[in-house]
Amino acid sequence: MIDTIQVGYQVFAKEGGEEFGAVRDVVRGHRPQIVVYVENAGDFVVLPHAIKAVHDQKVILDLAAVDVSLRNAITHAHDKER
Repeated sequence: MIDTIQVGYQVFAKEGGEEFGAVRDVVRGHRPQIVVYVENAGDFVVLPHAIKAVHDQKVILDLAAVDVSLRNAITHAHDKER
């Protein structure tokens, strides 16, 4: 799945949910990963096992498979808008 991801794709915690960030970098090869910029929190590394789906220039994550610091950042991504 990581082979289809491009820089700039929006990132979501669930299908139909609100976008919380964007893909800033894609590393392919021996140690594949993506770097996701989360609004109000910065960059986070996401490993392939935490990617649930990729379609329509969107990346959907499996929140159970990401680091707790990323889950917390996602929770607060839109705090400044409220």
